[in-house]
Amino acid sequence: MPNKARTRLKVCCISTSGEAATAVACGADAVGLVAHMPSGPGVIEDDLILNIARQIPPAVATWLLTSRTTAKDIVEHVLTCGTNTVQIVKPIDPGEYQELRLDLPASTRIVQVVHVEDEYSFEIAQEYSRVADAVLLDSGRPSENELGGTGRTHNWDLSRHIVEKLDIPVFLAGGLTPQNIIEAIETVKPYGVDVCSGVRVNGRLNSSKLTEFAAAISCT
Repeated sequence: MPNKARTRLKVCCISTSGEAATAVACGADAVGLVAHMPSGPGVIEDDLILNIARQIPPAVATWLLTSRTTAKDIVEHVLTCGTNTVQIVKPIDPGEYQELRLDLPASTRIVQVVHVEDEYSFEIAQEYSRVADAVLLDSGRPSENELGGTGRTHNWDLSRHIVEKLDIPVFLAGGLTPQNIIEAIETVKPYGVDVCSGVRVNGRLNSSKLTEFAAAISCT
C-alpha cells in the first residue's frame, strides 16, 4: 500500500452488482463484501461475492470480510471468493499470519480489524501491525460476538493515537456519515475511511449520500 497522499475510501456491505457500480462511480478505492457473520448488515453468499468481485475494475480493491479465525480456513475463503484483500474481523493468533503469507497469493493484502473499546486497543493494534498490511479500527465488541456494522462511533482520540504510532496504513470505521466524516478525518488522520450504514437508506446504498460523503472527504 502506498504512502498516504489523500484519504482512501472503502464502501462496505456491498450486496449487489448495482451497489458495486455505484460505489465505483462515486470514487471508491475499495469495496467491502461481507461473508457469513454472527452479526451486522450486508451479509451475502460466497458465490455472489465472487461474482461481484469479478466485475470490479482492477484499480478498485475488493475486500472479503471473513469471520474465520485459522489460516487454513481464511485462505480457503479468499480463494473461494476471488478477492484481492481479506479483512479479518475477529481477533486471531498473530502466529497464523505466517501460514497466511505462505498460502495466499503474494498479491493478497491482509487487513486486521481492531475494535477500539479501551486503551488496550493500542497494544492489540501494535501487535497486529507487525504482521498485517493494514489495520482497520472499528466499533464492535468481540466479547459479545459483535464484529462491525454497528453504526456507532468510538473514541477517536484513541484511534488518533494508534494512527500516530503505527507504521502501516490505518483505516477508520464505525458510525461515519456525511455529517461527521470531516471531523473524523481531521481528528484521526487515517490512511482511509470505511463507510456502510452512514450512506444507506432503508438498508440500500444511496448514491446521493455516498456522493456527499465522498465530496466531504475531498475537502479534507
